[in-house]
Amino acid sequence: MRTQVIIVATLLLSAALFAVNFAVAVASGSRAILAQAIFTLTDLVGSALLLWGLHLSRRPATHEYPFGRGKERFFWAFVSIVVTFTVAGVVALSEGVDQVVSPTPLSHIGEGLLVVGATILVSAASIWVTLRELRLSRQTLSSLLESANQGLKSIFYQDLVSIVASAVAFGGLIVVYRTGHPVADGVSAVVEGVLLIATGFVLTLESREYLIGRALAPEIARAMLAIVERNPTVAKVRSLQSMMLGPDDALLALRINFRDGMTTDQLESAIDQVGGALRTAYPVLRHVIIEPES
Repeated sequence: MRTQVIIVATLLLSAALFAVNFAVAVASGSRAILAQAIFTLTDLVGSALLLWGLHLSRRPATHEYPFGRGKERFFWAFVSIVVTFTVAGVVALSEGVDQVVSPTPLSHIGEGLLVVGATILVSAASIWVTLRELRLSRQTLSSLLESANQGLKSIFYQDLVSIVASAVAFGGLIVVYRTGHPVADGVSAVVEGVLLIATGFVLTLESREYLIGRALAPEIARAMLAIVERNPTVAKVRSLQSMMLGPDDALLALRINFRDGMTTDQLESAIDQVGGALRTAYPVLRHVIIEPES
């Protein structure tokens, strides 16, 4: 999948949305639209962090980082989630509460409705870009959401939350337009803030698992074990341990009891066969360590 295409598209769309939302928020005084402007700004910063993490992860392995720097993507995705969801959510929530407690009148509601509608359309277009890239790489949305690609998952949820939050803001502006009570605008901003914080909390917990060393999914590990056990030279697999080193990079360590009576050359050949079969079936395995034992 062309991860960089999705991140750059999100970066450009977020920049455009921030400019429009912020201008209308200042003109109208709407806290709900201001919350959207804050979210798109943090979305812009978050996308830049994801791009930086992608760049760092491509650096070759060194003595200090013998398994490469794939986890850079996990770290910067974590930072991006905190900035995009938590920071934006807290600011939106505080602005909404302030509008509820001390409401100020709104103006330019028509322009506000237009920019909120445009935000929904642009966010939907960003989701379309993600789905198109998934289709081109012969993947599905469910496979993305179940994968270790925290960066792309956060982008998808950003767009999804943006659509829902924009719909809430749209409803709040309609209420203000019909009733003249600006409190509805503050309530909309509060709902947006809570939605952002809740989404960020869930994604942060998931990112934590990869940062501390999450293993491959059990069904994948069982399939790898079956591949190893099919090799006629393998008597028994004593242990199988794995760790995700990046969205497309995993480490697998095996302790294998090979068939008795094998020479050193036969043992080396068997290890190469097992490692080659695993890497062919699962290209994500960039590091396979096999420890033979009697």
